[in-house]
Amino acid sequence: MSYNQGPPPNYGKQPYGQQQQHSYQQNTPSQAPPGADPQLYYWFQAVDTDKSGVLTADELQKALINGDWSPFNIETVRLMMNMFDTDNTGTINYSEFVGLWRYIEDWKKCFAAFDTDNSGTVNFSELKTAMKTFGYNLSDNFISLLIKKYDKYAGTKNKTGKGDVTFDNFVQSCVTVKTLTDSFRRYDTDNDGWIMINYEQFLELVVNNR
Repeated sequence: MSYNQGPPPNYGKQPYGQQQQHSYQQNTPSQAPPGADPQLYYWFQAVDTDKSGVLTADELQKALINGDWSPFNIETVRLMMNMFDTDNTGTINYSEFVGLWRYIEDWKKCFAAFDTDNSGTVNFSELKTAMKTFGYNLSDNFISLLIKKYDKYAGTKNKTGKGDVTFDNFVQSCVTVKTLTDSFRRYDTDNDGWIMINYEQFLELVVNNR
């Protein structure tokens, strides 16, 4: 998937917790490079806890929070990092972080538009509206499957979950649907919504989207 296509993404809250921001302000950041946003560079340094000059998935996850103050799903963090890790090092440098940050900010605005009750999560009807707005005409059964798959509280002590999706998993679900749809369309050459593929083509489709 190209990260500059499809629905963009923190919905009112900064992706860094207030407590983390407060502790960051106790440290003195080094001078930002010429042309760099001083505040964004400051945040980058604060997240870079081992001062290596790059961010790992674990470092980034610790800095990102949802509206209910739960940590980001590590799978979502890795998904976004893979999009912006242009040199394939498995880490994010500052210039890559700038692109990733803007991507998250775009998704925040997008999420806020569909979280109509300002709950910090999207429920069934809100997710269905989002998918329809993005151009995906999905059945209620499939929307329910997405909710079940991406409700982070399902499978915990509350086995049925809450029936809603937090910001991080909203991003992951939307990106997943778009990526799979793009792959499907490569085979659906006549655009009739049906494809016929052989076994290895199916494996290739799955492997390419993992």
